[in-house]
Amino acid sequence: MALKIKKQIKKKFFPVEVPILNTEISLFGGEIEELNNRYVKLDLTHQLKGKALEIKLKVNVKNNKASAEAIQIQLLGYYVRRAVRKGTDYCEDSFIVKVKDKRVKIKPLLVTRKRVTKKVLNGLRKLSKEVLTEYVKDKKFEEIIIEIINGKVQKELNTKLKRIYPLSLCEIRFFGIDELKEHEIYEKQQETKKIEDIEEKLLTKKKAKKTEEE
Repeated sequence: MALKIKKQIKKKFFPVEVPILNTEISLFGGEIEELNNRYVKLDLTHQLKGKALEIKLKVNVKNNKASAEAIQIQLLGYYVRRAVRKGTDYCEDSFIVKVKDKRVKIKPLLVTRKRVTKKVLNGLRKLSKEVLTEYVKDKKFEEIIIEIINGKVQKELNTKLKRIYPLSLCEIRFFGIDELKEHEIYEKQQETKKIEDIEEKLLTKKKAKKTEEE
């Protein structure tokens, strides 16, 4: 019996369109289908003139063509550490909000010009959440990504936060699709609890009615 020799596929670079950045990248693989659902990270530091921002993309292959869509952006760690200097204070937050087409997680980073009280930091944190939640609710995910890259979101936020205290840095440390889906788990738990409560009340009423009839 003759042995079947597996044909070796020669790997090569395939073009992948990145519409959100209006550019094209190349990924290495044996076949274009292998690229489907692959994750790619791009460092945008050079394009943003020193602002260390990284974008994470997910590749989709359709009709023998590959394109990548953004799923999150975040500031790199060294940039954040460098931004928080001696003689300043900073506050962070992390919350999940609903935008027009997805549920997302936002992590703002606020650095004050000088040392401030906890009351001021809490005020900045609270107002930033209110402003960002209101700002993004009617916008699409990719639209917000572009606005963060261009600094539009940060400018809008900084203008509102000046009412409390002037900042040396107002940034979005992380913005991305909520992959953990904690909100769904929480909502299901709440729905289950409500159903159990209703069933318990109905059972109690039936027992009370039966007792009265007896």
